[in-house]
Amino acid sequence: MHTVEPDVVTDVLIVGSGPAGASAALALSTYGVPNIVVTRYPRLADTPRAHITNQRTMEVLRDLGVEDEVVAKATPQHLMGNTTFCTSLAGEELGRVRSWGNDPLVQAAHELAGPTRMCDMPQHLMEPVLMDAAVARGTQLRFSTVYKSFVQDAFGVTVTVEDRLRGDEYTIRAKYLIGADGGRSQVAEDAELPMGGQMGVAGSINIVFDADLSKYTAHRPSTLYWVLAPGATVGGIGAGLVRCVRPWNEWLIVWGYDVTAGAPDLTTEYAESVVRQLIGDDDIPVTIKSSSAWTVNEMYAETYSNGRVFCAGDATHRHPPSNGLGSNTSIQDSYNLAWKLKLVLDGSASPKLLETYTAERAPIGRQIVTRANKSIGETAPIFEALDGLSPQTPEQLWANIAARKDDTEAARKQREKLREAIAFKAYEFNAHGVDLNQRYPEDGSAAIVPDGTPDPGFDRDPELYHQPTSRPGAKLPHAWITSGTRTLSTLDVVGHGRFALITGIGGTPWLRAAEAQHLEIATAVIGPGQEYDDPYGDWARLSEVEDGGALLVRPDGYVAFRHAAPAASGEDAERLLTEAVRRLLGHA
Repeated sequence: MHTVEPDVVTDVLIVGSGPAGASAALALSTYGVPNIVVTRYPRLADTPRAHITNQRTMEVLRDLGVEDEVVAKATPQHLMGNTTFCTSLAGEELGRVRSWGNDPLVQAAHELAGPTRMCDMPQHLMEPVLMDAAVARGTQLRFSTVYKSFVQDAFGVTVTVEDRLRGDEYTIRAKYLIGADGGRSQVAEDAELPMGGQMGVAGSINIVFDADLSKYTAHRPSTLYWVLAPGATVGGIGAGLVRCVRPWNEWLIVWGYDVTAGAPDLTTEYAESVVRQLIGDDDIPVTIKSSSAWTVNEMYAETYSNGRVFCAGDATHRHPPSNGLGSNTSIQDSYNLAWKLKLVLDGSASPKLLETYTAERAPIGRQIVTRANKSIGETAPIFEALDGLSPQTPEQLWANIAARKDDTEAARKQREKLREAIAFKAYEFNAHGVDLNQRYPEDGSAAIVPDGTPDPGFDRDPELYHQPTSRPGAKLPHAWITSGTRTLSTLDVVGHGRFALITGIGGTPWLRAAEAQHLEIATAVIGPGQEYDDPYGDWARLSEVEDGGALLVRPDGYVAFRHAAPAASGEDAERLLTEAVRRLLGHA
């Protein structure tokens, strides 16, 4: 036990106000859990940084009640999707990929997969939405407050912080600590979380600037424009990324540097020279707003917690921005953890429930680190098609690019090779399965009850294609259902911080079993004449459960328990559901 009285007391202390920290605060406050957020900075994010917001994250934000505000402020999906490869924005175009769900077939898959649409929501716009809602619901936010250290015991964590305005230190006593303090997480280091992979595998520079580039971009609207051009060093070959922050006058350039030689001097003149090279039009007015250097990392935590200390977001998975997975995975980490903390703190669940956080999220973190770094390597074939990887002069690269237009057999093969290389980037820009197929292991997480059926696996490439299923450990399938004059998603009848049981006609025993639990369980009956109807028959097709069967869905929208057939009796339903709930809450 601690002996010195702390200065401040709360249930959960969150270090960091980025996507992971802000969403943890929002979820906890939505669930009524007292929490404090401390951040070393005097404000929320002031640069765009993370931006791609995928369909699953939008489902999370829908459940947390901020989807509409994000949609209102974000760049919509239809303006995201012409990923262009060119020699400069004003220069020659080499090809495009219909991206982020804008390929007609992928767009249909998005429509079928969920009630939400992905969008481009830069971090400096996202953080205020999340944090404002969190504070409105009860979060206490402390700017200019630096985490220094923690000491934990059997009953809680005592954290020492420094007030940067006053210059003094004080202590905060919390029952649990969440380290959401980014890729250089001090909390993760102090918690001694074991890490795999390595940091600093490559160097990058972000340059944020204003310029009206509509003449080069509005006709091919996109989030990303890739520029294949001679690099910053004489004779070198480089690829730069021009990223749209706000159409079509706010931008961010990503440019590489030799990490072994160190970052260049980031003067305004240097930044403007890079911007000018990638735009390719020296007459357009450009205003440099900021520039910063960062490193590409390939590191993941093998364990996400130590006692009462948990980490989330970039503290646990550090990787390049390829595939747009960073803030999405961070928000989903916190969403997974928050409901578990809520049930443990209110006494409904055993602390053993919290062990499932690592079991469920660590494999996801490792997967997305691997995928993001793999996507970087998958850009190389585009260079190879232009013979742009071997050392050569810039003039030689321009000649290689021009040669593809010749009426020769060699040029025909080059054109084909370039088309195939660009099309293969679907694994970065249209990886719908990576976004939505995340499943938690039935045999690895106590918060999942196996139903005894063999896992049939995936029918198609699980990185490219979403495959809905109601198997325990999978996200509840989306289907449009109705209630009176309202049309809503099956995802709308679950969540809201509580378990939900879904059944159909003949499922009365399950409803009674749900009422008998010492846990709030919302219920939904889907069928003609019931509270919810299935007018399109989509739920009947997707549910993989008979009318009298049942699904128990966790607060995060994941299926926890499935009984595909009707219960043999009311007693049987109550026994099965009670056993499932006891296991899920760590009481078994």
